[in-house]
Amino acid sequence: MSPELPSPRLRIPVRTAVNVLLLAVSAVFLGLHALHLDADFPNHSPWMDWSKYTDEGWYGDAAIRHFQRGHWYVPGDFNPAAALPVWPLLEAAVFHFTGVSAAAARALTVATFALILVAVYFLIRRWDRLASQEENSNSPRLVSFSPAIAVLLLAVSPFCYVFTRMAILEPFLILLALLALLTASYLRPEGQGSRPLTVRLLLPILLGLLVPAMVLTKTTAVFLLPALAWLLWVRAGYSVRSFVRLCVVPAIVTGAIWLTYYLAIVRPHFLLDYRYLFSANAYTGITASTALSILGNTLADGIWMGSLLFPLALLAILLAVLNPRLFRINQLIPALILWAAGYAAFLAYHNNLQPRYYLVIAIPLTMLVPIVFERLWQSPDPRALHHETQSQTHPIAATALVAALLATVLLDARHTIRFVRSPEYTFAAAATQIQKIIVADHTRDPAHNPLVLSISGSNLSLMTGLPSICDDFGTLELPDRVKVYKPGWFVTWNQVDDDKMDALSPLYHLQRVASFPVMDDPERNLLILYRLDPAAPDRPLTPHRRKPIPRPLQTKIGQQPSETQLVH
Repeated sequence: MSPELPSPRLRIPVRTAVNVLLLAVSAVFLGLHALHLDADFPNHSPWMDWSKYTDEGWYGDAAIRHFQRGHWYVPGDFNPAAALPVWPLLEAAVFHFTGVSAAAARALTVATFALILVAVYFLIRRWDRLASQEENSNSPRLVSFSPAIAVLLLAVSPFCYVFTRMAILEPFLILLALLALLTASYLRPEGQGSRPLTVRLLLPILLGLLVPAMVLTKTTAVFLLPALAWLLWVRAGYSVRSFVRLCVVPAIVTGAIWLTYYLAIVRPHFLLDYRYLFSANAYTGITASTALSILGNTLADGIWMGSLLFPLALLAILLAVLNPRLFRINQLIPALILWAAGYAAFLAYHNNLQPRYYLVIAIPLTMLVPIVFERLWQSPDPRALHHETQSQTHPIAATALVAALLATVLLDARHTIRFVRSPEYTFAAAATQIQKIIVADHTRDPAHNPLVLSISGSNLSLMTGLPSICDDFGTLELPDRVKVYKPGWFVTWNQVDDDKMDALSPLYHLQRVASFPVMDDPERNLLILYRLDPAAPDRPLTPHRRKPIPRPLQTKIGQQPSETQLVH
């Protein structure tokens, strides 16, 4: 028989002290996120994600260009803000006070992560209290550990550390999703309780604002809506009529905002750019013959979240499914499972398994671990009277759980501290050198256009202020874009691809000016700067073949060449 626990009255001060300690440690690790904001994405990490070269600039381009050029829209180039305006608007608000810089954009993301931790804490606590009220309405309520443990697991996570320090879309999408779930948690059908009319309208209106904000932050937010619908269904008491009533106001507000934005802004001005964003991503690599392997890869790549945390999350899901009683006690559990499953379905369909996408899944899975295990650890004793519900602890399971959570925290904390202690600046230093070269050249030859053509051009603009256009995405074909904007410089990774040379060679002679060893991706570890000089009008056009990767650059991850091995 399990040993009887001390009285809840004696345990509350100890539990409160433990929670305060957990939150204090979390605050320390949150503070570490704000250090070295100019540093590169850590080298020699498990996450080879190309977003570290492009996405910070691409999805903040509207804000960057607004302050650097005086207008956010560049016709024919990549303009994702036409469909995803929320994040660049936030960045623009920050840049208004700080000026355009990578550090300012990343500080906004770190602040977003801080709000994510706050929202996680209050969302778990909200449903823990609702579960306690329904389960033990007449007994003293124990202080729960699960909100503070979830916050700690996220704060020490190296996976969260690297991706919530990047100015990308996923962190803010996560924050809005958490706020939507938290708002839905407080909705209730008319007639239940006494609330002022303003409160009864304010919460549905707020939810109606959050949903379109999610979609206008990142369109894949639609895969998170089933989790939100589930909580509304729960709050409606599993009644179709009450559910419809709860959804009316949010649906009206959401529809009004969406239609206003589309009909007043997108359709008359930016419809081509809006459609382009979807067409550029409207593909799937999944077929009947590859479905099983893709689903397997989608699941296996979840290990990016943490070598211990991900198995614990899968175990939590399995235990929850095998114990349907948990679904009835805490209805947040199925909502979090729906969140993770919905976004995983998108990843499998899209079959572009980039580590950053898993950040959206990592948050709900991390939350599930303490919620499920604490519920199983302290399950109600069926022999107890209804008015004297006791807690029953399973010593072996409890010991194993505590050991696993402690090992997860210590392992993740060690990796995060390693990243904090060894920041690297190869990309940042290369961007600064490129800026110096272009500025010096422009001083000598003001007629030469300082505009940079590069897939990483928007990142260079964010870090240095250099004007740029993209050499990969855009509504105009690259040869036409080059003819319209006449860039004076070309920055590429490792080699000049055939399509880029075909677009440039009719108009330009490429003069290699400098190269810089950058980061550790074997396909992108050498940043090359070319000056674009006008081609001689009578020069015959010759076909260009793809240049082979030089032998010194044919490296494995983490074996990038030294500067002495490269020709500058």
